[in-house]
Order: sequence, then structure tokens, then C-alpha cells
Amino acid sequence: MTLPPFLLDEWLDQNHAADPPIEFDLGSSTGPVWTLRELLSLSGDPEALGVFETLLDTNLLYTPPAGTRELREAIAALEGADPDCIQVVTGAAEALLLLFFAAAGRGANVILPQPGFPTNDALAASLGIEARHYVLRPQNQFRIDLDEIRRLADSNTRLLLVNSPHNPTGAILSDAEVESLHDFCAGSGVQFVCDQVYHPIYHGPATRTAARLPHATVLGDFSKALCLSGLRTGWIVEPDPIRRHQYLNARSYFTVSNTVLGERLATLALRRHETIYARARRIASANLALLDAFFEAHRDIMSWVRPRGGMTAFPWLTSAADTRPFCRAAMQRGILLAPGDCFGMPAHFRIGFAASGERFAAAIERLEEFAAAAEISSTACRPASISQPA
Repeated sequence: MTLPPFLLDEWLDQNHAADPPIEFDLGSSTGPVWTLRELLSLSGDPEALGVFETLLDTNLLYTPPAGTRELREAIAALEGADPDCIQVVTGAAEALLLLFFAAAGRGANVILPQPGFPTNDALAASLGIEARHYVLRPQNQFRIDLDEIRRLADSNTRLLLVNSPHNPTGAILSDAEVESLHDFCAGSGVQFVCDQVYHPIYHGPATRTAARLPHATVLGDFSKALCLSGLRTGWIVEPDPIRRHQYLNARSYFTVSNTVLGERLATLALRRHETIYARARRIASANLALLDAFFEAHRDIMSWVRPRGGMTAFPWLTSAADTRPFCRAAMQRGILLAPGDCFGMPAHFRIGFAASGERFAAAIERLEEFAAAAEISSTACRPASISQPA
């Protein structure tokens, strides 16, 4: 079994060794970074400040494969779920691995978004699962087509994956759309998986967690909305006990458990989740306003669909040129963007507007200089190798 090159991570890894060095990370999809000191001193809470001393006395042992009871209870409170329905995992990446592993079988297919997180297609292919795609089209504001999804399903469909808020486009599903898809899957014997790692970061009307629905499998993690990617912790909300047993058994083979220190810190973070979310919303909102002005000023050479949630956008060059040369030239100016070929749509590029935090304003100034120098027209002249979805 051979996995294809992970183009996105290969590109983003240049953040650590680029020459000249990267000054502004606009390619990553995470939120404003927290230090351990900031996490331990959230809101000046004496209880949080005292956690450090407690951590020093922590036994460095395995945690339970399902996650510590304290962490599962904190996640359950966040999601409005039963703690027994929570499976803790090593980030959403392991959650996806467990789900695709459980879905594998002769003739199996899964329904996935295009564009979507590159792991999805690679995992399906590596496990012999046919991937069928519903397309998020910019001319439709990256909204899903419910009828398109229903047409893709058949008796061999194991799961439908939706991502809301969506990475990389920032599109969201309404509560009514989620409920419609949930009911369709429940009636068709298809597992309904809702990846909501950016919930509840919205730039307009908010939607509810899909964990309220009786047949929904919900993925969450600490990397996106909670802005703590270094904890490498995520979760699955799974109401089906048979599936939970499958996840637990597979995880015992794959990774066994998270780190005990990571789970302790994750529990602390969830007890102060509103403070973390508030910071992410404040920074994302301010930076999104800067993007509004930027794309308005350069609408002759690039276009976008304003994201309705999350912390990424997926603009494109109006020339329909491949954006990798454009992103490479931006890197020479100290700006990291993510070219669209990492998502199978070369005319687009992903811009993250929260990872750089309050330095985003300076990053936009640099990007303005890049655009004003007309480097876009001189570098982004090669036709895209993969055509834009119709």
C-alpha cells in the first residue's frame, strides 16, 4: 500500500525552513496560538494557575483508550451528549482513520466533499474504498447540492462526510440542511458523519452542533476552533455502541491513547472554552474585515466567496491560472499561502486569517505590496493542470 504525497503538509512544512524565512503564516488553518503560560492562567483563575504544580506530580502513564473520564465529561458538556458516547482520539486525523477503517469492505463507497481535506481521499483509496464526491462550486457560493448527494448514494455507501464550517471554503450547512441529510442517511442505512472542528466560529448566523441528532457521528478537535493544535487531541461523538466498540478496538491497535499531560490540559481548556472561542472570534472577525477590503481592492485579478464560518477562505485568480507560482512568489516575500492544487483545485488558493493572530494586518500590508507590484500577472501565467469543476 502506497499513500500519495501529502501535498498540503509538504507545502506548509516550508514554514519551518523557507529561505527567506516565512514572516506571515496565511496558509495554515488554525486559529491564534496559545502558549502554555496563557492556557494555565486563563482569566487569571487561581485554579488554573495551580494546575502547573499538579502537572508536575502527574504519573506519566497511559490514559484509557476511550480517554479519561474527566475529559469525556467536559467534551460531553460542550456537545450536549452523554459522556459514554465520547471517544477521545489523537486529533481529527485519527478520527478519520478510525471511520474509514470501519467503513472498509468489499464494494464499499463513501461520499465526500470536493474540495475537502486531502486525507479523506487518500485514506479511502488506501483501504480500497471508492470515493464519490459532491462538489462545492464557487458559482453557488460553495453551497452543497442535497440532490447531488442523494444521487451518489447506493446500497454500498458506508458513510457520508460533511464538514461545516468547511475547510478550505468557509461554507456552512444550515440546521435544516444538516437535519435533511441526517434523516436521509438514517433512512438509507448510511452513517452520517459531521466534521465540525470549526464549530462554533461563525461570521453570521450560527448553527447548532449536529450532536443533537440521534444518528449523527460528530468529529471535533482542539486544533481549529479551540486553537490548541499542539495538544493533538480530538473526539468522536458516537451514539451507536457497536461503532464505539469498533473505534475503541481499532485505536487499541493504532495509537492506544493520548498523552496524559495532553488530556489534562485539554480538560482545563474545555472548562474555559468560552474564553478561547471569544479570542478566536474576535481575531477572526477583525481579520476578515481586512480581507473584505483587500479583495474589493483587487477584484480585477482575484475573486472570493466570503466565508460564513471557520478561519479559512478559498479565493481564486480570475485568470484561472495555476496558483502554485503565485504562492511560490508570495513565499519569496515572506508570506505563506496554500496553493489550490493541494485540494485538487489549482486555480484557487487557501488563505488562513486567524493563525497569524494580530499580525494579520501587517501580513495584508505585505500582500498588498505584492499585488500592487503586479507580480500576480507575471508569475501566475501557467494554465491550471486540473480543470475547475463545472
